[in-house]
Amino acid sequence: MPFLQHLLAQLSPKKAFHRQGHGVLLRYLLRWVFISLLVGGVSGSASALFLVLLELVTQYRETHAWVLYLLPVAGFLIGAAYQYGGKGSEGGNNLLLQTIQKPNLARIPFVMAPLVMLATVLTHLVGGSAGREGTAVQMGGSLADQLTPWLKLRPRDRQVLLICGVSGGFASVFGTPLAGAVFGLEVFLIGQLRYHALLPSFLTACFAHWVTLSWGVGHTVYPEVVPPAFTVLSLGATLLAGICFGVVARGFAGASHAVAAIFKTTIAYRPLRPAIGGVLLLLVLWALGTTNYVGLGIPTIVASFETPLPGYDFALKLFLTALTLGCGFKGGEVTPLFFIGATLGNALFPWLPLPLEMLAALGFVAVFAGAANTPLACTFMAVELFGSGCGMYAGLACVVAYLFSGHKGIYGGQVVGSSKHLLWGRDTGKSLEEL
Repeated sequence: MPFLQHLLAQLSPKKAFHRQGHGVLLRYLLRWVFISLLVGGVSGSASALFLVLLELVTQYRETHAWVLYLLPVAGFLIGAAYQYGGKGSEGGNNLLLQTIQKPNLARIPFVMAPLVMLATVLTHLVGGSAGREGTAVQMGGSLADQLTPWLKLRPRDRQVLLICGVSGGFASVFGTPLAGAVFGLEVFLIGQLRYHALLPSFLTACFAHWVTLSWGVGHTVYPEVVPPAFTVLSLGATLLAGICFGVVARGFAGASHAVAAIFKTTIAYRPLRPAIGGVLLLLVLWALGTTNYVGLGIPTIVASFETPLPGYDFALKLFLTALTLGCGFKGGEVTPLFFIGATLGNALFPWLPLPLEMLAALGFVAVFAGAANTPLACTFMAVELFGSGCGMYAGLACVVAYLFSGHKGIYGGQVVGSSKHLLWGRDTGKSLEEL
């Protein structure tokens, strides 16, 4: 009888629950639900405010073209703000990535969030060619890190918290919670994912997205892409397109870093860099005689799905964005990469046997995948924005672009966790800044 009683005790639901660790897992779940609600709330709200401000200044710029003449003035103000009021936050996205990799570093300054938001809004007001992802990610990461001492987090938990901030910012600014969750896990270490942050990252991305929508802020709606029949011809065209997208992504990263290096080495006084860059931008825009390439460029992105565009659109956007961000204006790279990729896909339409909207969609995500080294997040983004039908093609294009961009990228703070090919095996463990 004692044996039978012991056996029944071992088989009781309560005993089995604790023996298998479910009690610990339940506490873990509840803890990160709470933390994710906090981070999702602040990052989603910050993104909502940011998107509203972007919409307001974009509308004003489009109806008051004279503000373009303020490019040098705005550039000087942005440079001065970071020179005298942004100490400790100059690193931007790279500072955030480095802190995730080394969570024992000093806390990210709170000033990063309002400073990058206002600087980005000013950049868009005067016609700089920039995006919004970098701003949202920096806001999400810096605001999340302010919770570290309050929650008394250990370094490994602080790392997860920062990943959540990145995921929440990305998901809420683009309306893509799945892509945002994976982006936060994928972006700081090339070739590896941190699965211990999987649950918190997904929770935060979903909460942040919901919070932004709850504020009544929407996102651009893109057409659903109907995939062609999968054939050897369509497969080959997708792979060729992926190569083109990867090469252009690498070119964009190289151009951005080259422009930044030129301005830093030739102009010692920081506020003068974006001021002089603003003069150059103004001259280029005057020579072009169009404002199609300023700001986010959403109308052109949408048009690339519908009608053939000039084949040089992607190159002009690449040049203007590299100049804008390289000289010191603020904003993200991702929406310009959407523009570059969608218009490049549009330009490839006469040469590759794929539908126009499919090529635009593939370029939209694949150039970003190559430049940010985040092929999985970009594949999820394609599914969320363009429908599940294009998922297979998008995945192929993204991984090929990721491979052909090499160990280059827009984030110098990324570390090669696992090389993309044995050819570059010696790069493992190094940051892109070191390569």
